[in-house]
Amino acid sequence: MKLVKYIIIIIVIVVVAYNSVYFKKLDEVRASKTATDFNAAQYAQTFWNTKLMANLSKAIDISQLSAMLSTDPAKTFDTYSHALGIGNLRYFFVKGKGSITSINQDDVSVAIDSSKQNIIIATEFIFGNAVRDAAGFININEFNNTMDFNNVSAEINKIIREKVLPSFKTDATKGSKIEFVGAIELNKEHLDLLNVEVIPVKVAVMSEQ
Repeated sequence: MKLVKYIIIIIVIVVVAYNSVYFKKLDEVRASKTATDFNAAQYAQTFWNTKLMANLSKAIDISQLSAMLSTDPAKTFDTYSHALGIGNLRYFFVKGKGSITSINQDDVSVAIDSSKQNIIIATEFIFGNAVRDAAGFININEFNNTMDFNNVSAEINKIIREKVLPSFKTDATKGSKIEFVGAIELNKEHLDLLNVEVIPVKVAVMSEQ
């Protein structure tokens, strides 16, 4: 009886041990690792070059947008804004020309030529998801997790800080004529067109003719 008991115990131990250990093919392990090694900087650079810069002409003129928002805001938001989540905050891809009225510590104030609307070009605090989402070129389903998705925003904003703004800040003077393309954030329920801030993806002082 003791021998049978010991045999049963050994069998149980072997079965438990067998089910506690498993093996994976090396290819599966490598594939899993590759899937998690998302390169946000590389993705942002590709997005910038092949989607954003290649489609600057699709931005809507900011004066035209303001006029439509004043007459039919609901339709304008539905037609021209983008956002990857629910809520009142929406993003627009805009362009325009104007004259610098003041150069401030964190931004540049601009009077738009076609409407004399005053807007602000951000020059210091570049953050958030406006540029990532405004043009509607990115599908959230491309990403495995929200961390990768948010890291793309951070890398896009880094490109703006390092490649877009330095030359503009050097060239900008009060009274200069500028042209810009960028992203703005507006609230559907609390629409404010008097304090529009543009996160620029392209901004430059226009040469005098």
